[in-house]
Amino acid sequence: MASSTPLRRAQDLWVHLTGVPTSFPADGVRVVVAADSRLCPPGWAGVVVLGDAGLATAPDAATARFLRDPLAGRSARAAVAAQRWHGVPGIRDVLGPATLAYLDEPEFRPTTAAVDVAPLPPGHPDVAGLLAEVPADDAAESGLGDVTSAVFVVREDSRVVAAAGYRRWPGSVAHLAVLAGARSRGRGLAAAAASAAVADALRDHLLPQWRARPEPSRRLAHRLGFRELGNQVSIRVDPNA
Repeated sequence: MASSTPLRRAQDLWVHLTGVPTSFPADGVRVVVAADSRLCPPGWAGVVVLGDAGLATAPDAATARFLRDPLAGRSARAAVAAQRWHGVPGIRDVLGPATLAYLDEPEFRPTTAAVDVAPLPPGHPDVAGLLAEVPADDAAESGLGDVTSAVFVVREDSRVVAAAGYRRWPGSVAHLAVLAGARSRGRGLAAAAASAAVADALRDHLLPQWRARPEPSRRLAHRLGFRELGNQVSIRVDPNA
């Protein structure tokens, strides 16, 4: 597989985020001890599956041993299946799974709706206003408060009602963030903002990454040309339970 494919670039990114020397196996899930892994919150275990292979990071050797038995002999996809870890003894909490979708420039399908989109600097008060308008969980899920790019916004009556941008990750990856106000959803406004953010990332030769759990977010990514290549799940483990 050529090193420039979205799958290989995505795998290279997540290998880097483990913080330890490792690689994706040919198939199945490789478990490594990585106390500073960025695949998951601190102290948790993280599993990322891309294609037919996965990486799992554990904060310590005991957690790594705990993970290896349930992962051995199973497909990588089984490790990130919905409900896979719920109810398992020793598992205290689960985040995800979230889908990981990527876009190569030839696959991009920009929106054609006649919607005015304009850039603002990250942290602009009008963007903060949109973040404050939606429930806190929606704001956190969007990641809009963490972007480093320009924020591409749609306004109605001078108010920002939809916005998108991205945070630059290692490996020339653009991690997308998209948000629309509750009364502005389902009207193509988030799609217009996201399309502008994706176009900006591609102009900088970045690989757009879209991580999502809610189904509407996944549908929007697909509409723009993103392909779901894998999943991510985080697990809080008590190996002594």
